[in-house]
Amino acid sequence: MRLYRLYSVPQKSCKKIGRVKKECLDRILREFVKYAGNIYFSNFHKNKILKTIPPSGKVLDEDDLDNLIDASLDLWLTAGRFADEFEKEFPKFLGRKYCALVNSGSSANLIAISALTSYKLGDRRLKPGDEVITVAAGFPTTISPIVQNNLIPVFLDVDLGTYNVNIKQLENAITDRTKAIFLAHTLGNPFNLDRVKEIADKYDLWIIEDNCDSLGSKYRGKYTGTFGDIATVSFYPAHHITMGEGGAVLTDDPNLYRIILSYRDWGRDCWCPPGKDNTCGKRFSWKLGDLPLGYDHKYIYSHLGYNLKATDFQAALGLSQLKKLPYFIEKRKENFNMLYEGFKKEKLDEYFILPQWLDHAEPSWFGFILTIKDNAPFKRKELLEFLEGSGVGTRLLFAGNILRQPAFVYNEIKYRVVGELKNTDKIMQDTFWIGVWPGINREHIEYIIEKFKEFINKRGNV
Repeated sequence: MRLYRLYSVPQKSCKKIGRVKKECLDRILREFVKYAGNIYFSNFHKNKILKTIPPSGKVLDEDDLDNLIDASLDLWLTAGRFADEFEKEFPKFLGRKYCALVNSGSSANLIAISALTSYKLGDRRLKPGDEVITVAAGFPTTISPIVQNNLIPVFLDVDLGTYNVNIKQLENAITDRTKAIFLAHTLGNPFNLDRVKEIADKYDLWIIEDNCDSLGSKYRGKYTGTFGDIATVSFYPAHHITMGEGGAVLTDDPNLYRIILSYRDWGRDCWCPPGKDNTCGKRFSWKLGDLPLGYDHKYIYSHLGYNLKATDFQAALGLSQLKKLPYFIEKRKENFNMLYEGFKKEKLDEYFILPQWLDHAEPSWFGFILTIKDNAPFKRKELLEFLEGSGVGTRLLFAGNILRQPAFVYNEIKYRVVGELKNTDKIMQDTFWIGVWPGINREHIEYIIEKFKEFINKRGNV
């Protein structure tokens, strides 16, 4: 439908024919505004043609706009009914018990580590100087919460192809100060959860799964993000579903869940949601810390926390996106498979290490990751400049080697390295990835492969 002209009817021409209950009027007006929104979406946002092929992106439709409009009409500016519903529905999808919605995946990681420092965990709490095992080839906000909580990151190398932790080094990295393992499933590719859980159980270590790039991936038939004591998810526009900005912290442990909520909500001991009071029934009856008896429970703080809540606008978008997640997952797999088969068919694996994954893994890919082989007759810089100039977007594997980033080079940060980070340095020099997100189709995939062939043909090697 196209709307070319707006008409207005003078009030004196209108005739009153009856009354409408306020609740009914609310429904009518909401549907009217949504209808107008759908007309706008159809004319200005639907079926946009990509002028370039970005490595990541969002896929939005009329349902997403409907939910955003619905949330805006509530004029509730913090977490509300949509957030409550998302915190119920999202863990159901994955098969977890508890979900705390936050404002980003980075905030989710911060809360996950911070929660493990709580005195409420007794002897298992993380204390300053304790060690957390991770990798240097990844995203900085997997690592920064470790440092920010006065813990010691212990860096292991990764395997080329999977880009996940070198599992052979893991047990050798453990000391009497090791208390946790914090790893990401790199670009949606599950790490060896069998071995990681075996070692964690043997040494009584916490496991945090950074599932920000891996929503929908499975390991032995179970979704990633369900194996760790805590898991984190991101809903940034580049990720599997989006809220614009947003994230979540997941757990099955009710005590951990209470601690997670406390750190998210200023560190307070009270669990009342925004706009609610006295859900415990004894708001003025608590005696905690050295506070006087009856100090208002809404202002008792068990932790030095943050305000990392998401808004209801974000949650409303997340709910409509969640309904499309199964399609998004399958589309990512389809695009990945087309790229993989295309690179094999054109013998491009002569120049690149193609992605690899474990037998028990079913990745929901975030990107198609490639590492240039040592004998290739070109450098990454010239290839990426060619691809970007041809409209094919690329990204590096985030920090490459975080220890070579200015944040580590120019600051005195305590850390430990186990073995050599040889593959991590190779990634820093020669690894990159291209997109598989659901906005890409077969025509885009064929164009990408042609551009790789064109680049290599120019060097007279094909």
